[in-house]
Amino acid sequence: MSATATVPVQDAREERRGLRLPGPIALWVVAAASVAISLAREISNNDDLTSANTFGVAIRTAAPIALAGLGGLYAERSGTINIGLEGMMIMGTVFAGWWAWEYNPWMGVLGGVIGGALGGLVHAFATVTFGVNHIVSGFAINILAPGVARFMANLLFEGESGGSVTNSPGASGEIGVFTMPVLSGGPLLGWKDTPDPLGSLADRQWFLVSDIASLLKALTTELRLDLVLVIVLFVASVYVLWRTRFGLRLRSAGERPSAADSLGVSVVFYRYVGMLISGGLAGMAGSVLVIGANRYSQGQTGGRGFLGLATLVVGNWRPAGVAAGAGLFGFFDGITQRIDPGQLILAAILAAAILLAFGIVYSVMQLRPGPALLMAIGGAVLLWVYLTIDEIRSEFVFMAPFVVTLIVVASRGQASRPPAQAGIPWRKGSQN
Repeated sequence: MSATATVPVQDAREERRGLRLPGPIALWVVAAASVAISLAREISNNDDLTSANTFGVAIRTAAPIALAGLGGLYAERSGTINIGLEGMMIMGTVFAGWWAWEYNPWMGVLGGVIGGALGGLVHAFATVTFGVNHIVSGFAINILAPGVARFMANLLFEGESGGSVTNSPGASGEIGVFTMPVLSGGPLLGWKDTPDPLGSLADRQWFLVSDIASLLKALTTELRLDLVLVIVLFVASVYVLWRTRFGLRLRSAGERPSAADSLGVSVVFYRYVGMLISGGLAGMAGSVLVIGANRYSQGQTGGRGFLGLATLVVGNWRPAGVAAGAGLFGFFDGITQRIDPGQLILAAILAAAILLAFGIVYSVMQLRPGPALLMAIGGAVLLWVYLTIDEIRSEFVFMAPFVVTLIVVASRGQASRPPAQAGIPWRKGSQN
């Protein structure tokens, strides 16, 4: 009679050692980034790095990127890869410039949504109905949209006062702004000079407190109403996609279309709806650019649709992540529009080095020497750049938003998980 010894197999999760931080890791990342940028402001003695004006420019530049990313999220959650966001934004700009000139800025926003939705409908028709490769269809839209926009501009604006083949006449009227009463000094029931505690805190330059107050001040002071609508759309999207029957069915069309079809969900319908919403949001992103500039201009999007695609990867196909990624890219894009942007870029480089130092501590706590070593090398390079370079040339300043995009997407790419069936053709009866 023989006895066999059994060795218990521990679950991989039980074998992991190291200290764990309480609560969601995303909150710790936000806290670490806030402390890092506050430290960088103090060390570099550059108060403009976190001023309300800098954050205000960042919000305005981040909004169209965020909307394009949100549009891509709806498309890919429904199973369609939307490479054509840039082209749909272009369609949104020319329609927004047309309607804002003919009617008013709010009609311009509606026109942008319709122009982008038309591009989304073409993409859905090609990919969902005819099974065209999603990448090919999206690039076709990106190539065709500038030509269509120029044709429309020549037809609509050429010969008009203030218009030409490359730009529309100015918008008719203003869209309006919002300032929060009591917190940021906005008017309230005829009381024009309400208290402004956020502005007072921001001016005191207290560590971390003033930086947060500056951000809140930017979010609540003279914020254009179309930007307020952008914020509302992000909050609404979180609820719609994860708390409603519509959102569940839309996401099932991108995750398990065969299972959704077996339960009576029309995958084709929801992929069309997802693309219409995607194109409409991308077109609205174009209208935000038009309203900000008060007119349509050729080449106005400047590649922001592609930055919107990048926010999908950085944000892991979730609205809050897309907003955070757009905020990061918008912050660096906004820096280029400030006085002495080279010094602001250097201060931001110092903030990135400090943030990597926090990342090293976290990796050591998790007993992960590989990531800690990579972050140590990156942090050392950034610190060397900050200590040895006195001024950054203007050419490199304007490259900063795109360099940041490449670095963040490369570092986040392996940790992100796209919808399982996004970009994969589906036909009724197939098992994917």
